Amino acid sequence: MVRGEGYTDESGDVIVSMLTSHGYSLVGRKLLKDDPVEIRKTIEELLSRDDIDVIITTGGTGISRTDSTIEAIRPLIDKEIEGFGEIFRFVSFQRIGSAAMLTRALAGVSRGKLLIVLPGSPDAVKTGLEIILPEIPHILYLIKH
Repeated sequence: MVRGEGYTDESGDVIVSMLTSHGYSLVGRKLLKDDPVEIRKTIEELLSRDDIDVIITTGGTGISRTDSTIEAIRPLIDKEIEGFGEIFRFVSFQRIGSAAMLTRALAGVSRGKLLIVLPGSPDAVKTGLEIILPEIPHILYLIKH
């Protein structure tokens, strides 16, 4: 999910491409404005669906005044996967330097589903998915058992 009208969703395209190339089916895709109420409501709706195992968002993870995705989603997380954010920032630091500290990317478990909250840039989305995609089957196994 990213900003609203007139916005090219390049990061969403990266998500779709990487997921489908790894054999995952896309259930839906939605563009949202940087509105924490709308973001939280949408995530809560997705968490209630039985046909979804993984929810991935992109955008709103920085520190600008409009970045509110983390504030909208973090309260919904039952168990945060701290290692994802740590590894994401480590890999990002190797690629972009100290600016990596400005991201608050995270992953966590909520109501038996995996939530992945990625930054808005296509390169950051690619980095995040390269890190977590190989682990998704194991994470889902642990969540379900």
